[in-house]
Amino acid sequence: MKTLLEEEEKNSPEIREHEVVKGKVVLVNKSEAFIDIGYKQEIPVPKKELAYPEPDSAEDVVSVGDEIDVYIVSLGGENGGLLSKVKADRMAAWKDMEGIQERGETVEAKVQQVVKGGLVASVNGLRGFIPASQMELHFVKDLSVYVGQTVEALPIEIDVRKQRLVLSRRQLLEAEREKRQAEIFETLEAGQTVKGVVKRLVDYGAFIDIGGVDGLAHISDLAWHRVNKPSDVLQVGQELDVYVKNVDKEAKRISLSVKDTMRDPWLDKAEKYAEGDHIEGKVIKLTDFGAFMEIEPGFDGLIPMGELADHRIERADEAVHTGDIVKVKILRIDMKRKRISLSITKAKRDGDQAIYKNYLKEQAAENGDAQE
Repeated sequence: MKTLLEEEEKNSPEIREHEVVKGKVVLVNKSEAFIDIGYKQEIPVPKKELAYPEPDSAEDVVSVGDEIDVYIVSLGGENGGLLSKVKADRMAAWKDMEGIQERGETVEAKVQQVVKGGLVASVNGLRGFIPASQMELHFVKDLSVYVGQTVEALPIEIDVRKQRLVLSRRQLLEAEREKRQAEIFETLEAGQTVKGVVKRLVDYGAFIDIGGVDGLAHISDLAWHRVNKPSDVLQVGQELDVYVKNVDKEAKRISLSVKDTMRDPWLDKAEKYAEGDHIEGKVIKLTDFGAFMEIEPGFDGLIPMGELADHRIERADEAVHTGDIVKVKILRIDMKRKRISLSITKAKRDGDQAIYKNYLKEQAAENGDAQE
């Protein structure tokens, strides 16, 4: 008998604690499974060591005849030792994760909860941590919106000894953004009209996303009228057409215009008038070179210094004052430069001539009546 036992021990595989070995399921009930690892007896494995989270029954995880990997926590004692499939799976998962990181591959991470500084996520049975700064390209005030979501992430730090796994979603987003930027800058040209979404409003304009790249529309390019602040004419999230004014591929800057996608209201107003028309308006501003007259709200014309009076003057206020209502003649409408030239003197001269012609007509009519 002694010889047989020594021979059996000699031929048996060497089994050590803290190693992963193959085992065969020989019996399963609701609370545990008995595993044969070639030891002197089958060792029971409680259901909490078969899977994480703990299943309702061991039978939900393994069946008789299954071959599984188990981690030897300890050997000896009344039950023959303690085995753990959970630890074996975890060790395999860590090894796989190291390979994933080396190959630069991504993983699917299911976000479980918000913790200080970031999010906890489950990745292939491992506990991973996504720092708040690595979740998005921008700061996220409320991380709870991600709980329950499964996101693609990149392993950036692995420490098996400390059981530490750090993930980054931001790096993937940055790579995707750079790819989109390269594609956009390759095809985008000045003069195009493209779709955009308002992303951010600042004092000097609006940043508009045109397909993964932000361009700047200066406040002077938001509308044809004067804009005091961008929020007066735009809202974050608003979809709109934008005109590409300039593309600087080296500096990766794009200048956009909102107003250039719309017809200039000035042109619509100018088309209502013709050169030679006589109109009336209010003097709204005096300058060194003449006076501006309001033809209608938001639509002005210039009366040059030489057209203010029929005699030489040095200053505009020698002929008119702000608030005066004056009659003028439209001398020229420049649609390209958006300028209208007006004249008080020619309007007065035309008026005087009209009065004189009417006088001649009246005289002629009176003389005709007298001869009769």
